[in-house]
Parts: sequence; structure tokens; C-alpha cells
Amino acid sequence: MMRRIAVLDAPTNLGLRPPTASSVPGCAKAPGALRDHGLLARLRARDAGCLTPPRYDPGDWRPGDGVCHAPEISTYSAALADRIGAIIDRGEFPLVLGGDCSVLLGSALAMHRLGEAVGGRIGLVFVDGHSDFRHPGNASYVGAAAGEDLALVTGRGQPDLAAIEGRRPYFRDVDVVVLGIRAQDEYRLDLQAAGITTRPVPALRAEGAARTAQWAHEQLVDCAGYWVHIDVDVLDPAVMPAVDAPDPGGIAFAELEILLAGLVDTPHCLGVELTVFDPDYDPDGAYAAEIVNTVVAGLAPVVAPGALPPRLLPSGPVAPGPRAGNGRPERGAVPVPAVAVDPIGPPAAVDGSRPGEPALPWQPAPDAEAPGAAVGPGLLRRVAVPDADTPPAGDGPPAADDPA
Repeated sequence: MMRRIAVLDAPTNLGLRPPTASSVPGCAKAPGALRDHGLLARLRARDAGCLTPPRYDPGDWRPGDGVCHAPEISTYSAALADRIGAIIDRGEFPLVLGGDCSVLLGSALAMHRLGEAVGGRIGLVFVDGHSDFRHPGNASYVGAAAGEDLALVTGRGQPDLAAIEGRRPYFRDVDVVVLGIRAQDEYRLDLQAAGITTRPVPALRAEGAARTAQWAHEQLVDCAGYWVHIDVDVLDPAVMPAVDAPDPGGIAFAELEILLAGLVDTPHCLGVELTVFDPDYDPDGAYAAEIVNTVVAGLAPVVAPGALPPRLLPSGPVAPGPRAGNGRPERGAVPVPAVAVDPIGPPAAVDGSRPGEPALPWQPAPDAEAPGAAVGPGLLRRVAVPDADTPPAGDGPPAADDPA
């Protein structure tokens, strides 16, 4: 028996500010672009349809007015939570295709409802290049929900978004693990003060993606299950510039593939969402193809023969005791998750090339996954050379998840 994936489109761009005065964020086109590259067929997934968002219209919003599009995001989040809950009720594994990071509010609401139903807490693995932890307590004003989503789902911010249906917080701080933020993230000290566990890119690379997935499991062992949020800006802009806020110092496609495979290779992983890819910055589809290859390989454990159905465990208390290096209670160990094998073809090599393709000119050391190993640019996967209209590596659209 295998778990079946159900793909749900959530093409909202309500959480971003306009890239220019006369345009709207292009991430709403992401689900269609990924489907065009055969994502559903390659995953053998059920098509769970599309939840159409309200119209993007900032109107006369100004800084100090609160989160832009807040009423629309709140309504959309409740509807998205309904759709995710229905997929889980069928015993399926939801893959939600955003859209911007405000998608997380709907997923978080669904997880809170589920936790309440089973009498346990649901955790969150937050894989993102930015902490998205801006809130009224640490910023002069808020505005773009996609730059504030982690703060909102942990109960920080205006009630119409942080406490939909009177639920607050959707995730407790102690039940959140943040992976892939940059070492210089603006809110890293706020995360530390809140007790939210983080592993920035330098530590992730030093420990390796597979060990990082194991470590994330260990942090959430007291949860009944967990949800995985992936913002593709966790990738380095040298390989993924097609996002609203590219930031140097990210991970590679091969690392994301291994990390995702480790996170989903357990019945306690309840689903995954993918956000922020902007096809407007991918005119020839090269980056969409890379994302699809990575997601298909990373989700292989979900559809592998013998994969166990979703399983919710009773939540354990966060008891006092020996402390881990991050200041949180030491958790029980779990087995190292298996690395995925692409059901459609062989897995990528650690440098991102695949059998039959020329190896990249740089090669990481064979023990690049060993703790403390130096990992250089050899993990950055090469993609087709984009045409002249595509922004060069490191360039891209303005940081649209920050309010104007």
C-alpha cells in the first residue's frame, strides 16, 4: 500500500505588495507552471482542484493600516483549511501549490483544527530563506502577510489573521522548527528569544540535509504530527532567482531534495506546501522544470510501495529535563530517514547532475554530508541558460514580501 498525494492549487498573491505600481505579483501563476511540467502525472497524484483567491486589489492601503488584504486573506485561509482537511480526511497526503507564503495561514488553521480533533498538537517545519517573523512587537508597521506568516501562525499580529475562528496560536513556538534562513536574518534574535528552534543555512550545510531532517524530527517528537512549509527562496538565487525576494547564501536543489525526502519519510508528516515561485521571472520554464524534478524526487517516500498512511500520535508534554544545544528540552531520537529515489528516474547526484548528463565542473567532496564538512558551490545544480529577458543570478524582482 502507498500513500496517495492530492495536489491542491492555492494561487493566492494577496500576501505580497505589488512589484511595480502597475503590476501584480506573478506567484499566482506558479501552480499552472508546475502542472505544465507534468507534476501530477509524475507523482501519480489526484487532482484536488484549485481554490481561487479573491481579487488582488490593495486599494488605498497605506503603511500603518495593518496587513493589506487582511479580510480577503482571512476568508481565503478558512476556505483553504476546509479543503486541506477534506484531503486528510480521505487518508491522502496534501501537496498545496501556492501562491505566496500567506498560504501558510490556511494550512496552519487546518492543522490546529486537526490537532483539536485528535487531542494533540501539530508541529510545523518551516523551510524558508527568510524567517517571515515581522510583527507589531518588532516592527514599526506591518503590511505584507507573506513577510509575516510565521509571526501570524504563532499568534503574533492582528486577530483577524492570527486568531481565525478564535484559534490562537495555530502552532506553539516550541512546536516550530525553522530551516534554511540566512545567518544574518533580521529576526533571528527574536526567534531565539521566543524559543523557536532554527537551523540557518551554514549549520544545515555543516550537518547535511539528511541529518537536518532527522534533527527536525527529533525536535517535534512530542507532536501528534507536523506540516511542512517550503518557500523556494530557501534556494540560492544562483539556481533559483525566480522569487519575489532572492537572497544570496541559500541551499541547492540537491540539498532541498534530500531534506524534503527526509521530512516526508514518516507517517507523521501530514502534508507539504510550496510557495513563492514566480513564473514571470522564468520565461522559458527552466526553473519550473527544476522545481518539479526536485519535488518529485523529494516526495518519492510518500508514494513508495509500503509507505505507511498518515498516523497521528498523542502529543507528549514538554517536560523539564536535559536541555538540547538550542535551549529546548532534549527530545527522543528517531531513525535516520531514507533518502528518496525518484520513481520516474534515477536520483540526482550530489552536484545536481543526473545519470547521462555531464557532471558539473565543480565536485563536492564525497563526504559532503559529514558534520563539519566544507560545502562549496558544487551543490548548486545547473539549469538551462535562460534567455536574455531573465534576470541574471542574484538579481530579481524587489523584495515584495516587505511593505512599500
